[in-house]
Amino acid sequence: MSSGYWEPAKFCAKLRETKTDDNLLLFKCDMGAGHFSQSGRFDKLKEVAVEHAFLLKCLGMLDVKAQP
Repeated sequence: MSSGYWEPAKFCAKLRETKTDDNLLLFKCDMGAGHFSQSGRFDKLKEVAVEHAFLLKCLGMLDVKAQP
């Protein structure tokens, strides 16, 4: 049985409505992963790439717009 994604999504939406700063608020929901991460051969590399891109964005080293 999979966990419901809607509760954390609603919580994230509420945080976005009420936050008073310009900090990036990220909600990442991977419906294909288990409780810990992806299990395919290259899936872990893709997950690490997303984490690195997020860090680069936060540090101002990546000039791309966040997608809604």
